[in-house]
Amino acid sequence: MAQTDPASPNKPAASVEAPPLAPKDGHSATPLCYVVDEEASMRHFLSLVLHGCGVDTMEFPDGAALRKSIDKRVPDLIFHSISLESADAIESVIAIGKRGFHGAVQLMSNRGAAVLDHVKTIGIQHKLNMLPVLKKPFETEAIVKILHELKLGIPAAAATRLDLDEALNSKWIEFWYQPTIDLRKKQLAGAEAYARARHPQHGIVMPGAFMPGAQEASVYKLSELALNSALKAGLAFSKLGINLRLAVNIPIAALVKLPVEDIVKAHRPSADKWAGLIIDVPEEQIVTDIALAGELAKRFEACNVRLAIDDFGRGHAALARLSELPFAQLKIDRAFVADCGTDKVNAPICKTVIDLAHNFGCAAVAMGIENATDAVALVSMGCDFGQGFLLGQPMPEERFISLLRQRASTQGRDLTAAPAG
Repeated sequence: MAQTDPASPNKPAASVEAPPLAPKDGHSATPLCYVVDEEASMRHFLSLVLHGCGVDTMEFPDGAALRKSIDKRVPDLIFHSISLESADAIESVIAIGKRGFHGAVQLMSNRGAAVLDHVKTIGIQHKLNMLPVLKKPFETEAIVKILHELKLGIPAAAATRLDLDEALNSKWIEFWYQPTIDLRKKQLAGAEAYARARHPQHGIVMPGAFMPGAQEASVYKLSELALNSALKAGLAFSKLGINLRLAVNIPIAALVKLPVEDIVKAHRPSADKWAGLIIDVPEEQIVTDIALAGELAKRFEACNVRLAIDDFGRGHAALARLSELPFAQLKIDRAFVADCGTDKVNAPICKTVIDLAHNFGCAAVAMGIENATDAVALVSMGCDFGQGFLLGQPMPEERFISLLRQRASTQGRDLTAAPAG
């Protein structure tokens, strides 16, 4: 609810006489980026980060595929990998240079600086906007920095303070969705809703600007809005042929007062295979009154709403009693997920929580996955699902829908989701 976060081208290559490769009316509503890399995992990683930043992508295994598709739709940015043979990348920059491409070109490689600089120099000679080269491996922050400097995608959130009640009354609150990924199948399994405020002057504002000091009545209204919005979003997603189990964050105090069952009956998708809803409750609130948490969990099961223990590992939960409660997921606190692939303290903690979740009969979800090393380690530990910058950051509902449509289109079929616990 309000957590602080977190094609197969076939057209011949263009000739010198062809018209310039540039948008006729400036940038389209949604920027487009070409991603060229022989490694499928790298293409997928870049696409996830770019989608999370509000940028569409087209992926190509090599420069030859890009050059065949260069007239399909004009990109705003091209990420082009330089493989062992730099001739492919050189041919690409020459081709798009001859087409009068006005976007930016980002070269990336694990090869030596001399090779990278050579290809970049050829691009400059063909009057291309060649960005500083990226040496592999690089982190997600490098991609986000490039987009911000080019003013592509979703603007960075503003640093300001807002009153939650004013934001609600002014209808500034909206909900963004972050993908939940099945770590073993590498498949979309669900999404989690996060509150944002779209201020008329400050732009997008994070929860840290409007949640601290919020009145109980305002938190209740936000919780109700989160529940309604997630159910309506689920309906919109189901119309695309995919039933995702969505998650929202609602405090126990609000859950006690909210008519959850009535809201679900009024707004849930009518599909027989509705995946249901997850409500995240912080571990510390569950520990305070385990009996109440258990009562709510059992009550909501009747309408296909399950509880998840959020931020698990921070508190001192009575594990013996938790094992008796019907929770759907244990969400591992991001502080323990960070560097779990290399940290000698965090790694055993993550493994212990994952084993506990399975012993309790529920799924383990790792929060805040930011690098591939941690993702690989979590898979080896048996973790079921993951969220984080590496797998996709929160994005507006319309952006998330656009991503689902794009994936369905490129795969040539409706998306199917893995069960989310």
